[in-house]
Amino acid sequence: MNTWNTYTWKHALAEAGIIPPRAEGAKPWQWAAAPKGGFHVLRHTYASLMLEAGESVVTLARWLGHSSPTVTLSYHAHFMPEAGAKGRTVIDGLLGR
Repeated sequence: MNTWNTYTWKHALAEAGIIPPRAEGAKPWQWAAAPKGGFHVLRHTYASLMLEAGESVVTLARWLGHSSPTVTLSYHAHFMPEAGAKGRTVIDGLLGR
């Protein structure tokens, strides 16, 4: 993660003008701080979008490297506005509604 952050993420932020370019003579890992949240905000956005799109919590937990789907749900359950809609639809169909 640190290698990716140093050589890819921070470079991309500098190229986008979000942080200043690395100072001349600076070590490869010496970048300005990213905005609050940094990469974590991007990761959270990705997880939220996947859940809103209906991706399985079990699959998403595996993709994110969480120890269990419970961890994923504890952070992202509020991004599942349609949670329960499939079950309600099935029951409504059985009851003839």
